[in-house]
Order: sequence, then structure tokens, then C-alpha cells
Amino acid sequence: MGAGLGKLREELRHRTRVYRASRARANSKATFIGVTGSSGKSTVTALLGHILAAHRPTYARFLANTMQSLVGTLYKRMRQAGEVDYVVFEAGAFGLDTIRPMAQMLQPHVAVVTMVRLEHVASFRTLENVAVEKRALVEALRPDGLAVLNADDPYVADMAAGARCRVVTFGIAAGADYRVTDIHAAYPDRLALSIDWRGGRLQLETPFPAEHFWLPTAAAVATALELGVPPDKVAAQVATFQPLANRCAVIVTDGGPQFIVDAAKAPWHSINLALEMMTKATAVRKRIVLGQISDYVGSTRKYDQAYRTAREIADQVIYTGDNAHRSRASQADRDGGRFVELRTPEDVSDHIKRTAVPGELILIKSSSNLHLERIALAWKHDVKCWVPVCGKREGCDTCGLYEVPFEQHRDHVRQRRRDRRWQRLRRMFGGRSS
Repeated sequence: MGAGLGKLREELRHRTRVYRASRARANSKATFIGVTGSSGKSTVTALLGHILAAHRPTYARFLANTMQSLVGTLYKRMRQAGEVDYVVFEAGAFGLDTIRPMAQMLQPHVAVVTMVRLEHVASFRTLENVAVEKRALVEALRPDGLAVLNADDPYVADMAAGARCRVVTFGIAAGADYRVTDIHAAYPDRLALSIDWRGGRLQLETPFPAEHFWLPTAAAVATALELGVPPDKVAAQVATFQPLANRCAVIVTDGGPQFIVDAAKAPWHSINLALEMMTKATAVRKRIVLGQISDYVGSTRKYDQAYRTAREIADQVIYTGDNAHRSRASQADRDGGRFVELRTPEDVSDHIKRTAVPGELILIKSSSNLHLERIALAWKHDVKCWVPVCGKREGCDTCGLYEVPFEQHRDHVRQRRRDRRWQRLRRMFGGRSS
């Protein structure tokens, strides 16, 4: 009885939130932009929001890309942000028919699609299924809408067929409306590129350490230019953008290593991009930390393949996590220190602190469940939360509790909420006197 009543109350609360979100969307005069794709959508959303914010009031929602996040964005977050001219939302696909409901609620004026890759393998199974899911955002556009599509990805380019709206493309392909050329990055040199379009040529300097960031950069820039942002303003905003945490974020320590932390996602299709970045980088020594690899079909030999590639690039490769033993590293590599197998993130952190060389470059590459970003954070913070897998989806930077032991997180959060409530009460009544 009690459980049933609680479930009913929760359902009513959910329906109320959805209703308020739908009404807020209907009443808004903002231009709504939806961004999706198997990779790069978070960076596109954040960078596009950064560019548009210099042009007109903008609200961008990224790293939280579910239906629940969209509902909260429409009926709560936008109200807190005040009147805006642009809303940029990242739409993630977690299974079949998950984007369509978001697209129907968002009613985007602009849809941006980065790429189609085999993600969430258990749910989608095939690239064709992924493409169908991403296409739902384009299909939600009205006739006066705009689709911004990757010309180099055949699954994305095919979305132009049958589109009821205007379509522009970006990519390195000769026929792209926004054609990308002169791509170069070799850390510590950051990504530079040029974009040619009907309005001329735009040369861009970015903060990204790897060449593959040309794609989200081009997607965001093409969209901003189509929305009327002046080219010089676009270039200035790209140059001042702060890359997202755990997505090839660079962390330079005082007298210690330099880290490139790419620990938000590690689908098999993108592993080579991170390794290629390390190949082109220049440093006194290179080390690669590999954790959990995701989104692949077949056997766990992928860990073996990744190790064989990484060992040709780095002076040392460190494997951690439940699959660390699958590297098939030779005994000679183990004995000579070319390969190190460590079970937990804390073990890796301790090892790197013992053996660090000033100025060396360390790539941290893993899926988010291991939270390997703590290895880099430990150089600037007193990290006390070292539980191997905490179950939290957000990164440690967002969680913010890495200096609190994991078993104390719940009490810490409760106390923090009590303190905030007390502060609100003091602000409300503190100025009153008898």
C-alpha cells in the first residue's frame, strides 16, 4: 500500500514536471538547438554555447543529456537563467527510441549531428540502428529549420535525404559547405585549422591538444556562422574556450608531469584517436594509462590490440581495472618496466608519484566508471576518495567530493544541504529585528 502510494506520487510529480516543461517550451521565444552524435556532442554543445553567449543571451546544457535533464532545463534551469535568445541542448541516445521523445519536446530550430558510431552495443547492435536514432533529431525539424551535418560520415550525410528543411554540411570533404583544411596539432602545440565557406576563410586557433577536435570545432563554428555570429567574434570565442573536464583536458603540474585526461568515454572506435595524439606529441617522456574500454563487439582481445599500439608510442604503458590482465604483455615488457599492471586507481596514482619525471606527458584514457581523473587531481588536491568503482555517473570534478572518503559522502552531502538551508533562513530573517 505504502510503496504503491509512493510510486503514484512520483508518477504524478513526473507528469507535472513534463507538463510544465512542455508549457515552458511553448511559451519560449528562444531559438532551440539540439546536438547529437556518437562522439563530440558535449564539446559541440559547450563550444557553441560559448560562442553564442558572446552574441546574445544563451543557455547551454551539456554533459546531462537525458529526457530528465531536458525536462529540468525547460521548466527550471531556463527560468533561473532568465530570458535567453538561444538554448543549446545535448541529446544523448541510450537505447532505441530515446532521442525521439526528447526531440518532440525540444522542437529544435537547429539540429547538429556529429557522427554515427557503434555505441551502447547491447541496445543498438548495428550502425544502422544508431543512425536511425540520431536521425530522429533531424526529423523533428520544421520546414524553416536547419540541419548541420557531418559531410564525412556517410550515415550522417544520408540524413540530408528527405530532410524537410535547409541543410548545411561541414567536414574535410571537398563538397562540404564548411570545408576544413590545414588541420594541425602536436602537443604542446594546440589545434589550429582553417574553414572555407561561402563567406570566406576563417583561421582558428583552439585550446585543444589533439587534431580530432577539428570535428566538434567545425560543427560549432558552422552552426554559429549560420546563426549570424560575426566571423571575428566566432574566432575570438573559439580561442578562449575552456575544454571540458576529462575530455582531453590538459593539467600541468608545478614541477611534475603534464596530464591529458581523457577519462569520460573510451569506446573502441575512438581509442586510436587518443593514441594518435600521443604519437604526435613532444615530451621528455610519454606514459599511457589505460583503464576500461567500452562499446566493442567480439572478444576482450581489444585490450591486447590497444597495448600493442600503445607500447610503440609510450615509454611505459600502465593498465588498471578489472581487465588489466588482458594486455598479454610479454614477461620481458613486465620485467623491463615497459608494462605495469596495477589493480586500482590509487595504485596507479602512487606509482606515478614515485616515478614521475618533471615535464613528462601522461595520457589517462578510460571509460568514466573508474574515475581515473583522480590520478591527475591528486597532484593538486588531497584526494581521499579512492573507491575503485563508486557508481556515480558524473566525473569527480562535477561531484566535487574527491577530498572526502567515499563512505562519508552521504553524510557530507546531507550536512551541506542543511548548511545551505540554514544560510537561506539567515538571509531571509537575519535583517529583521524586534
